[in-house]
Amino acid sequence: MPEFVWRAADAVGKVQDGRLEAANVPAVQKALRSRQLTPISIREAGSADASPQHAGKLSSLVKPSDRRAGRGPVNQADVLLLTSELSIMLRAGLALDNALRVLIGMSHKPSVAELTQGLLEDVKGGTAFSKALAKNRQLFGDFYVNMIRSGEVSGQMSAVLERLVEHMERLRALRENVVSATIYPAILLGVAVLSLIAMLGFVVPQFEKLFNDMGDALPLPTRIVMNVGHAFTEYGLFLGIGVGLLFWLASRWLRSPAGRQWWQSRLLRLPLIGRLMLKYELTLYARSLGTLLGNGVPLLTALHIATETVTNGVLRQPLAKVGPLVKEGGKMVDAVSATGIFEPLAINLIRVGEETGRIGPMMLELANILNREVEVGIKRALTLVEPILIVVLGLMIASIIVSILLGILSINDLAV
Repeated sequence: MPEFVWRAADAVGKVQDGRLEAANVPAVQKALRSRQLTPISIREAGSADASPQHAGKLSSLVKPSDRRAGRGPVNQADVLLLTSELSIMLRAGLALDNALRVLIGMSHKPSVAELTQGLLEDVKGGTAFSKALAKNRQLFGDFYVNMIRSGEVSGQMSAVLERLVEHMERLRALRENVVSATIYPAILLGVAVLSLIAMLGFVVPQFEKLFNDMGDALPLPTRIVMNVGHAFTEYGLFLGIGVGLLFWLASRWLRSPAGRQWWQSRLLRLPLIGRLMLKYELTLYARSLGTLLGNGVPLLTALHIATETVTNGVLRQPLAKVGPLVKEGGKMVDAVSATGIFEPLAINLIRVGEETGRIGPMMLELANILNREVEVGIKRALTLVEPILIVVLGLMIASIIVSILLGILSINDLAV
């Protein structure tokens, strides 16, 4: 097994060197990542020097056939990984262009390597890094680009990247909590649908011949279940096609501006989910605004970008009015209060931040508070939704079984 000489940076940017026996370069990368190290350069023992000035040669050592390449376009998880590794390399003392070369060799997806290669070519051509990122604005977004621009102006690019990583990880954790909370109810709902299909499509028809000769003598619940089962057997395919077509038309309409606004407004009006959705969106707004202000982005620019991070268009409309009111000379706390969507605690935190000149830290504190409230609210909602779904599922199946048993008992009564 060949021996490799590696150089890597730890989480605080300290560079470490070492040797490792492994099958190939990807195996060395995997071993280093398991030790919370980001590879800077990897070479076989006895080959060219692996000093930082040669770090850019890593891409030539890692051939596409040697690394396990992912598929698909660049997603937000790829952006987070790219940002994290770039932050570590800049803290380790690598120049930006060398760090980008290393990232090209470390890319696990061809699309990420292509994106990084484009950024490197722009930077080598004299383009500012923020402007190079702006060419892919649909992927990075205004928030990301403005954060990088603030790092260029202040000369603290690695620190800004570190804050970006923290911000993106917090948002990802929040989204994952929301998604995870819907998995179990979705599974229960799927089990309920499949159970009904199995009962009506396979179980109920087995008793149809048994009950055919009884006619009106069958109890009413049994006749209803038999008729539903018969209709499901005869027209189930058409019913499935109709439901699928209806679902497709509804999803297409909901993707339109009018449908999206209607759906988002209805979500906010739901008794329990509405409050959670509101707090979730305000968490995104507060965290984005606090992070931007903490990195020197002007208030008006930060307000505009933070508003764009809100995914609910109904909430984005009142939040978009905050910036113009502040631009006209009004206080931010008055502009926020005018939206009517912030609670007294949030308004008081913003007032304190404005009076002390610490709006950024106060917005981050507000984001932490709202984040905890969202997590607690999700747990409480699950304690209500899960037993309700279980009870409803049990009642539906039990009603079918009881209806069949009533029919069987009525046959015995006639026989007597």
